[in-house]
Amino acid sequence: MSNLETLSEHRSFGGAVTFHEHRSEACDATMRFSVYAPPQAAEGPVPVLYYLAGLTSTEANFMEKAGAQRLASELGLMLVAPDTSPRGLDLPGEHDDYDLGSGAGFYIDATVEPWSRHYKTYSYVTGELPGIVESSFPARADARGIFGHSMGGHGALTIALKNPERYRSVSAFAPISAPTRAPWGKKIFSNYLGPDEESWREHDASELIKSRGAFPDGRTILVDQGTGDQFLEEQLYPGVLEEACAESGQPLEIRRHEGYDHGYYFISTFVDDHLRHHAAALNA
Repeated sequence: MSNLETLSEHRSFGGAVTFHEHRSEACDATMRFSVYAPPQAAEGPVPVLYYLAGLTSTEANFMEKAGAQRLASELGLMLVAPDTSPRGLDLPGEHDDYDLGSGAGFYIDATVEPWSRHYKTYSYVTGELPGIVESSFPARADARGIFGHSMGGHGALTIALKNPERYRSVSAFAPISAPTRAPWGKKIFSNYLGPDEESWREHDASELIKSRGAFPDGRTILVDQGTGDQFLEEQLYPGVLEEACAESGQPLEIRRHEGYDHGYYFISTFVDDHLRHHAAALNA
């Protein structure tokens, strides 16, 4: 696309990590994202795995900290990581708290001012970004997967559940599994969506599984969770997701890892398993 600017390029495991900036129509703001193109992309289009990061993160965290490029180069997976919110807007209250506004798009479309004009990160991730990636890079439009961490785990689960035809695989690290119960979710939803708590349920993975049922193709959701996660009890609620999947017959592989916390040491330890999980579906 004409307004897509490449900010930097870095060779990695036979492929390249690139960082990009563009004017987003969905967000009416500048957005950034990063891409890892594996060596197989030089020969033709490859499957694409979208990674959604957590609160306060940018498009750089996953590429710099997760250590995913080595195995992605072997599996022939393109990795794409968008920023977690629009930037440079200076909306009222946008920079006051780490868990609202800048760095906290929450992968939903806000409906309440001052957020509703620019905080359209659901539309951005599900529509505009794949369009840019598939028109500007050797990416297969028929082979998309999605995963994420914490806020991004919430985003990956809800986006995949709402769009099973667009994404063939899904997984999450320490996702906010029941945001309608969590302080993070309540704060975001009340500000971005307003006081009608019934409308919040459409952005809660556990509630979506209860109301919509299992994926029609029988795919498994993979979730990794550390038992030493400082946010486990108050914010994440993996047990609620587990119960919803059991009630709905949704295959769920949830793995609890003794002593692991919420950060990228945890993610980098288990990221290879997630890449293999997605590659099995995307290369099928």
